Amino acid sequence: ASTAQAFVDAHRDEGTTDLFGITELCREFGISLRALRFYEDKGLLAPRRINGARVYNRRDRARLTLILRAKAIGSSLAEIKRYLDLYGDHGEGRSQQLIYVIERTGNEIAELEKKRAQIDETLAELRVIHNTCQGYLTAREQAGKK
Repeated sequence: ASTAQAFVDAHRDEGTTDLFGITELCREFGISLRALRFYEDKGLLAPRRINGARVYNRRDRARLTLILRAKAIGSSLAEIKRYLDLYGDHGEGRSQQLIYVIERTGNEIAELEKKRAQIDETLAELRVIHNTCQGYLTAREQAGKK
């Protein structure tokens, strides 16, 4: 599924009873036990405990997917927590989540477009300098052969 679809569908299957162990999730997502515990400490995940062992449901798994995707695009943990907290207890905040993502991604797109324009300007200037110097060197080499 696409990242955008994941944001929309993240919590859709929360009512199922599928359970996952900490090792299983770490292996599936390629993260360490320490990383998963860190997300718990920051309030991003709240697994249940059965006989002292952490047990994650499909909602936790979906939240972990969103956490990792948001981190991959540069979101801070505070932003991720804010997004996840918007969901509410029963999905009442889905529209607010979508508005937040639209605003966040719109701002990020604008910032990256600005950076790309600056990079393009710098590349153009470097090419002029490079080509000018190459021309001077070629001219010197040809003048030395005469």
